[in-house]
Amino acid sequence: MPDEVGAARTSPPNPNRSPRAGDNASVLVIGAGFGGIAAALRMRARGYNVTLIDRLDAIGGRAQVFERGGFRHDAGPTVITAPFLFDELFELFGERRADYVEFRALDPWYRFYFHTGDQFDYRPSIEDTNAEIRRFSERDVAGYAKLLQVSKQIFDIGFEKLADKPFTRLTDMLAQIPALLKLQSYHSVSGIVHKYIKHPLLRQAFSIHPLLVGGNPFSTTSIYSLIHYLERRWGVFFAMGGTGKLVAALDGLLRRAGVTVVLGQDIAQIDVQNGRAIGATTLDGQFYAADKVICNADPPTVYNQMLPSHARRRKRLLPDKLTHYSMGLFVLFFGTRKTYDDVAHHTIWMGPRYKELLADIFDRKILADDFSLYLHRPTATDSSFAPAGCDSFYVLCPVPNLRGAIDWQTTGPQLKDRIVAALGETIMPDLEDVITDAFYMTPEDFKADYRSMHGAGFSIAPIFAQSAWFRFHNRDPHIQNLYFAAAGAHPGAGMPGVLCSAKVVETLVAEDDAKAAS
Repeated sequence: MPDEVGAARTSPPNPNRSPRAGDNASVLVIGAGFGGIAAALRMRARGYNVTLIDRLDAIGGRAQVFERGGFRHDAGPTVITAPFLFDELFELFGERRADYVEFRALDPWYRFYFHTGDQFDYRPSIEDTNAEIRRFSERDVAGYAKLLQVSKQIFDIGFEKLADKPFTRLTDMLAQIPALLKLQSYHSVSGIVHKYIKHPLLRQAFSIHPLLVGGNPFSTTSIYSLIHYLERRWGVFFAMGGTGKLVAALDGLLRRAGVTVVLGQDIAQIDVQNGRAIGATTLDGQFYAADKVICNADPPTVYNQMLPSHARRRKRLLPDKLTHYSMGLFVLFFGTRKTYDDVAHHTIWMGPRYKELLADIFDRKILADDFSLYLHRPTATDSSFAPAGCDSFYVLCPVPNLRGAIDWQTTGPQLKDRIVAALGETIMPDLEDVITDAFYMTPEDFKADYRSMHGAGFSIAPIFAQSAWFRFHNRDPHIQNLYFAAAGAHPGAGMPGVLCSAKVVETLVAEDDAKAAS
């Protein structure tokens, strides 16, 4: 492997050296999810020699691609918002993202199917969305306008001013307390939504967004209400060819930029000497030296498993047993030997319970008899995902993470059958007769494949006590050349979150470079 990639060294660098970009300084990025890819590109643009390493056989992290029986499935994120964050990565090297992958605007953004049989289309036009709201509640049209106004106020601070700013010092957090209090960030997303929306089904639809980043709407800080305006600001898109096509475009950019990509190599330990990270060692004993180390790996996994014991002083105040993690995910992939033309690209299928079901998942950590689902039908927009006359699907079902005592060997097949039956009885008639090439992932797979602590789908949960300064820092407070661009670090999970996390790391590296130069 070292001969093939030309990145490994046989002896560590001087751990007391303070390198600067442009003097052959090197960066090792551990983990090739979107945060790792973005960090690698940003460091390469700064002049560093960059090695990006991942334990999987392809970059993309959770955005892998599965091919089964002629059907293609994106394994991970499918909703693209804030597309400029991807555009920036190509622009760093004088290129255009649009030359490599098309972002297709969706309408509706999401279709909600409720247990009552009612449907609600959340659409790009406010006028069309208001028409949908009016079918449920006339007075909630005005309430939605107020919700958007509040969301913009939160967006102007929470995204525009804070999302790509470091929170490595407590004073950074204290300085924002007046703004955070003004935005009522101590409330939950559901608390904010319920203030303006009164119809019970619309309350569900407009409070669902935290689940896209691993949070319970009833405990996630209201800062995440900014997603309403973020979607209005830029829209909701699908990458034609799938998220895998976007990853392939980024893979090409990495290689054209001169980033060394190493795949199929799992990191056993980040090596630390004299308070500095000097590189990392793989499970098979290969050492990759570096002047700076950036982790796209799950921060709890890094601190609990990948740092030597003497270097495990961590930023966070709570021990792991008191840390709140996101829910787990049961993800079912399948094809159908017919098309379901009435099923939207993104469907949120809501079960009979909402708050109580979320309490089962997040708090009691039990697998209830009922469930709610996110259904992805890429063939609604891109027919290349399935053979002619067929559809490709994946269904994401929030479940307890591995802190719940669930035997997935037994429960997995049962849950799969229950989901297929529920969809067949509602929006996908005859599904049991036409389904084909079905397979699934459980929280056990998230732990094994992605080294996610407790098999959590989105690292630690986005509650207020685990946000900003309270979240894992983007630079370790004790190992000054160890950085984090990951879902568990500031600002959080989701594609915009991890891409902004890489921007925070770039800011910190620039600060450190300036200090070293002086």
